[in-house]
Amino acid sequence: MSAIDDRERLIVALDVPSAQQARALAGRLGEAVRFYKIGLELFSAGGYFELSAWLGARGARVFADLKLYDIPETVRRAVANLRASGAHFLTVHAERSIMEAAAREKGELKILAVTVLTSFDARSIADMGFAGSVQDLVLKRARAALESGCDGVIASGLEAPAIRAAFGDRLLVVVPGVRPAGAGAQDQKRVVDVAQAFANGADYIVVGRPIRDAADPRAAAQALQDTIASTRRR
Repeated sequence: MSAIDDRERLIVALDVPSAQQARALAGRLGEAVRFYKIGLELFSAGGYFELSAWLGARGARVFADLKLYDIPETVRRAVANLRASGAHFLTVHAERSIMEAAAREKGELKILAVTVLTSFDARSIADMGFAGSVQDLVLKRARAALESGCDGVIASGLEAPAIRAAFGDRLLVVVPGVRPAGAGAQDQKRVVDVAQAFANGADYIVVGRPIRDAADPRAAAQALQDTIASTRRR
């Protein structure tokens, strides 16, 4: 894996209703943020690709969090289209044939496999018919992601140490559901704070509401950047 600029390890989720609001939030964040996630909410609002291009023109990286899940040929063709969008990351669900199809068409785009959503817990996966622990399922899907040609995985910080132990640096580990120390979990069930995420092996963290809903989003983002910098120096 190539070296990562520490200032790009914070990915801010632009989870807002419109591209106009996303641009306004990115404008407020300024140089405090260099990497943005744009997901399904904005994809359904219109102006998604224009927003992606606008972010890229400002020098930011873009994470297209679309969690593709369809028949392999449809996924393959979608990835072939998306690789020209300028996005750096794209998510797909961690089903082997889907991951293989995405990997065949990725070009310079990095494919991240979603292992188990951070809003799920042991009861959630049991309800879906999976036996064993959440960590067992995450590791199974991470192995399939590596074997399928994916570049990394989306996983909670709680499973990051096991992923690192099993696969070393062969997979990027992107950790969502991150909360500043002392913040509430909201609808997330498997959360860590910033320092714990990186201590556990995260390459990147994704943070949304704690920045978006802060009285001063730029200050909130900068505080997280400072925490990342101090954590990485240890």
